[in-house]
Amino acid sequence: MEGKTEVIMSDKEKNEENKELDKEKAENLHLENIQMSNAVTTESNGKRFHCMTIIGQIEGHYLLPNDQKATKYEQIIPLLVSVEEDDDMDGLIIILNTVGGDVEAGLAISEMIASMSKPTVSLVLGGGHSIGVPLAVSAKKSFIVPSATMTVHPVRTTGLVVSAPQTYNYFNRMQDRILKFVCDHSNVEMDKLREMMLAKDELATDMGTVLEGKEAVECGLIDEVGGLSDAIRVLDEMVKNIKENK
Repeated sequence: MEGKTEVIMSDKEKNEENKELDKEKAENLHLENIQMSNAVTTESNGKRFHCMTIIGQIEGHYLLPNDQKATKYEQIIPLLVSVEEDDDMDGLIIILNTVGGDVEAGLAISEMIASMSKPTVSLVLGGGHSIGVPLAVSAKKSFIVPSATMTVHPVRTTGLVVSAPQTYNYFNRMQDRILKFVCDHSNVEMDKLREMMLAKDELATDMGTVLEGKEAVECGLIDEVGGLSDAIRVLDEMVKNIKENK
């Protein structure tokens, strides 16, 4: 009767095998997040960049109709975590074409992007309106194409509103949170931003200001006018500088 031979792995070999399994699981989770958010990862010259799109409306705690384009924050947030934790990922580029949407969801995404250690660059195409403004400035470097526009306006709501001083105070505090975030992550002055937000002669049925690409840069809201190649070039330079300083 032939004897059985047992292969006993050393602790070191077991640890190496576990590391490979953990890495494989992490890569699979990252791919799942990418598929849910319609994002892509590109690799060139030894650098890996993740491209994330923020389009349509920012969907928060309430579902939007199926016939509307939407960015779901419950998909974007774990995607940002996976990019931040992936040692093989060098940077993030955010492409925006959004009309705005849920304020708290938009701010949540903006805060996550702003707190990332990886190099981040944003590019506004078409429009970066309403809560899209904090999203655009949350990256370490922001670009806008010449034909794009950005609308700055006060916080407002639809539906039932309780007419009480507390409601007014709540809106004011929420608006101040947005103003502070935008000013902290751009070169626009607080007084100038508030003035644009409360302008009465710019929009026919609303308060606020519409800024075209060049105007958004001139007021300090966005860093530069540029397109995709400019955004990728700057992201590449940021990654290169980090690697050289290690």
